[in-house]
Amino acid sequence: MPAESNYPAIDIPNIGLWDLLFERKDRSYPDSQLIFRDPYTSRGYTYGQVKQTASDFGKGLKVQWDWQKNDVLALFTPNNIDTPAVIWGTHFAGGIVSPANPGYTVEELAFQLKDSGAKAIVTQVPQLQNVLAAAQKAGIPEDRIILLGDQRDKESRFKHFTSIRSTSGTARYRRAKVDPDNDLAFIVYSSGTTGHPKGVMLSHRNIVANVMQLANTETNMSTEDKILAFLPFFHIYGLTCIMHYSMYSGIEVVVMPKFAIEDWCRIVQEERITFGYVVPPVVLLLSKHPAVEKYDLSSLRMMNSGAAPLTREIVDALYQRTKLKVKQGYGLSETSPTTHSQEWQDWETKIGSVGLMLPNMTAKFMSPEETEVPVGDVGELWIKGPNVFKGYLNNPEGTKNALTEDNYFKTGDVGYLDKDGNFYITDRVKELIKYKGFQVPPAELEGLLLSNDKINDVAVIGVYREDMASEVPLAYLVPKQGVQAGPQLEKEIVDWLASKVANHKRLRGGVKFTDAIPKSESGKILRRKLKVQHQEEVAKGPKAKL
Repeated sequence: MPAESNYPAIDIPNIGLWDLLFERKDRSYPDSQLIFRDPYTSRGYTYGQVKQTASDFGKGLKVQWDWQKNDVLALFTPNNIDTPAVIWGTHFAGGIVSPANPGYTVEELAFQLKDSGAKAIVTQVPQLQNVLAAAQKAGIPEDRIILLGDQRDKESRFKHFTSIRSTSGTARYRRAKVDPDNDLAFIVYSSGTTGHPKGVMLSHRNIVANVMQLANTETNMSTEDKILAFLPFFHIYGLTCIMHYSMYSGIEVVVMPKFAIEDWCRIVQEERITFGYVVPPVVLLLSKHPAVEKYDLSSLRMMNSGAAPLTREIVDALYQRTKLKVKQGYGLSETSPTTHSQEWQDWETKIGSVGLMLPNMTAKFMSPEETEVPVGDVGELWIKGPNVFKGYLNNPEGTKNALTEDNYFKTGDVGYLDKDGNFYITDRVKELIKYKGFQVPPAELEGLLLSNDKINDVAVIGVYREDMASEVPLAYLVPKQGVQAGPQLEKEIVDWLASKVANHKRLRGGVKFTDAIPKSESGKILRRKLKVQHQEEVAKGPKAKL
């Protein structure tokens, strides 16, 4: 039997995002509530200022660019406090927003611009060169490139978004009406760990539903809290959980353009931050980096980790060193994103769990033969609810493979459910290592290895060993500073792990030492890159045997 949420069902209003955020009658905080602030410049937006700036920009799109319903505006920018107004202004005009990773190459950006059908792009001065080149490839004219942020174009070739506005108050430029279930709010792109990124189509109802689901489960938060945001707004985790949820709830967000450990600690101390959205690599840094000890982080009431599995070893190490608490959540771009979240009191008692399923959701775990497995057994998580996406843009085959006829989304993640309704995600279906018929979850081995005091970071991949006629686990390790990499350390680590795991989980592929583990902006290990790296290493010389 499919599992239902432990939470009672909630009413999801049939409205668009603008109505949810700016036209609600039950808002408990004033227009003067500060919502977004830049800690480096102290520039900020109150709730009322966000609404006014967004409506000005939305009217400007209609007046100056003749913006039409469902036209796509691309974003190519690091985090900035102007981003929310640009996004909601586009929605005001009936448009769709497609945020792109500002770390993309020209070719990667051009692919997204063309695939999404973007009519214009918003960026910042440092990203202009790449945007110009990508826009040219995608056929976007230069006068449809505009800027946000504090810097202006010295040559005045490119307008700032605040100059795209209308002083006309005529009815022609009023807010566009949307069909919440069918009109898209966002086209976000998957991290692209295999092949081209896929455009995930998210409707207004998808995001409205997820904001309401979060609001009904994150009940420990209030307008007295302060969130520190470094998670990218171009990624669905930052986009919904921070930008939309905080605007709906009236919580101040201190916005960092990118993560830096010293800055993060300093801002927590100076601003008395109470809540942090993080990813496992940041939790790991906080448990090991020497800079952490210089700062007072005691104002943090809780952190929430998502985007990749967080193991007991890392949670324990963080708490033992700093007394900081971190709970887990789970979600995907295709689910807007959050589907599960730990309750605050469970952060210590249910370590390793991603928590309870959010309201209005149903889930089941499936075998490789696509039959449902009993509660407690491991399988692939299939899930459905009002926050599940509409499909992949321009990719009917991908959509057909991901969504069942009865609207379950096949997550591609492996895990299980306990008797109390707590979900556990152990790995990706495609990343499980198959050793002689046994399944080996890389994340489990990584969690154990990270508890070794000689290791700073690690990634485990499966590689093929001809002499065993099987895939075997191989660990890429970043040794702790001052620890000598070499055959002696390799043997020590292999033997150490062998004493802690079942026979089939041993590092029969050995250990490779590296300076850094490749990761996506959201903290996912890019195993595909490591596999390519390993193939290149094998091609250069004979494979070392233990």
